[in-house]
Amino acid sequence: MNTPESQDPCCRHKHREAPEYDALIRRLNRIEGQVRGVRGMVEREAYCTDILTQVSAIQSALNAFSRELLSSHIRTCVVQDIRSGNLEVVDDLLSTIQKLMK
Repeated sequence: MNTPESQDPCCRHKHREAPEYDALIRRLNRIEGQVRGVRGMVEREAYCTDILTQVSAIQSALNAFSRELLSSHIRTCVVQDIRSGNLEVVDDLLSTIQKLMK
């Protein structure tokens, strides 16, 4: 059963198996490299539309990361909570999806 501490977003944890963890870290490393690349473009005074093209690629990469993480969250955390009778997870999921769709 969830305790009040487990409902606090700063205290909740999720163990990820190695394949999922590795895939997420690879995506984040790629995104981090893209952001550093954009910083370099700004420092080198690259043309605006070239920078914007790269920013768009970063946004797409972040969206893909979010979709992957959300999919995993639904398949694991949400299903597990529903099976254990914690239906509040549905409201949390809906709130998360609304934030992602802004």
